[in-house]
Amino acid sequence: MDSMEIERKFLVVGDSYKQAATSSSRIRQGYICSDRGRTVRVRLRGGRGFLTIKGPSADGGLSRYEFEKEITPQEAERLFELCEPGAVDKTRWMVPCGAHTFEVDEFHGCNEGLVVAEVELSSPTEQFCKPAFVGREVTGDRRFYNSCLTKRPFTAWTDGERAETLRQGQG
Repeated sequence: MDSMEIERKFLVVGDSYKQAATSSSRIRQGYICSDRGRTVRVRLRGGRGFLTIKGPSADGGLSRYEFEKEITPQEAERLFELCEPGAVDKTRWMVPCGAHTFEVDEFHGCNEGLVVAEVELSSPTEQFCKPAFVGREVTGDRRFYNSCLTKRPFTAWTDGERAETLRQGQG
């Protein structure tokens, strides 16, 4: 896949998304490169491997170029050996809402306690319905980029930062 990715990201309130989900899968991902403006990611999801390259964010973090290629799980495992320190471990829940599907990421390990929802759009101005579990928007807030969470995980944030983030997820 080679395209422009347009998505909005939100904090999640409660866990009602689990009952509304049509599927879920465990994801492990690492970064070969996580420089600002370009990332190269390796991912294992549901027994399948992926290599993804993302360009710099535009529109306040709303859109960016994305290239993704499926690779074998064995290739992904080998590429994990080249990754920078830190990894992301999460469960992704697929939750339909109107014409869209929200991807809700429930983080584990050193990002335990953080839950974020993303919705992909076909244009920056596309309208979409927001399910009840969607809280404050964090599109463009680099702290919530997966590549940043490998360097400064949620559990390393101060108690005040974590509490404020969880409180702000309420709306």
